[in-house]
Amino acid sequence: MCLNGWGGKLSDALLPYVSREAPDVLCLQEVVHSPATDKDWLTYRDGDHILPQRANFFREVCHALPDHVAIFCPAAQGVLWDDDAEIASQWGLATFVHKSLPIIGQVQGFVHKTYSPDGYGDHPRSRSAHAVRVFDHGVGRTFSITHMHGLRDLNGKMDTPERAAQAHRLLELSHAVSEPGDLRVICGDFNVEPESETLRILKGAGFVDLVTSRGFESTRNTQYKKPGRFADYLLVNDEKAVRSFDVIHDPEVSDHCPLLLEL
Repeated sequence: MCLNGWGGKLSDALLPYVSREAPDVLCLQEVVHSPATDKDWLTYRDGDHILPQRANFFREVCHALPDHVAIFCPAAQGVLWDDDAEIASQWGLATFVHKSLPIIGQVQGFVHKTYSPDGYGDHPRSRSAHAVRVFDHGVGRTFSITHMHGLRDLNGKMDTPERAAQAHRLLELSHAVSEPGDLRVICGDFNVEPESETLRILKGAGFVDLVTSRGFESTRNTQYKKPGRFADYLLVNDEKAVRSFDVIHDPEVSDHCPLLLEL
């Protein structure tokens, strides 16, 4: 499963859903980790953009998936707000792998800028990525899964040199964790349109995007009020290995839809 968790804004729906589905691998973006507080909710403020954040979203997903190994990959440490009090909080993405799947390789890195320790920074902000290589004893095969949260440009989702560079960096991380013969998955909230250079780069490397190639009309749901119905993508290097793939619109657990792949 690949999902942008929206900072846990719909955690009352998201946590039971993730616990019930219990995917072997969960690639989760927009994850909040605030070890300095035990508060349930904090507030993100960026000009007129104000968003409630589940203060310890990472910890709560860990509790929802007690049989998984959890890896948090921060992109930045900034400030969330408890009324007028500043609370240090880390923001990034996380990967959860069921304990039955040994992790035999992993790479953590950045697809845009680098770690920002003293605030979230100017837009477009730092963006991290994570790749794992796991062995499935049930089928005797090795898989690599790489995901990112693509940079957000305040001007829109158009192609930019920075987005092309992050696509190449994402590919490098997937190459670094993979070996010949691996079944490879690349996914995430890319923050681009279906006709983007990002997808052309990944497709040119031999990957097939299951969102666009299978006719899905959106990876957003009714929680998302802006124009543009795509953000999230999932690609594989061997489409014949796909048993099923779906974009889940119900239940709504974020303003993004979960992408659910069975191999």
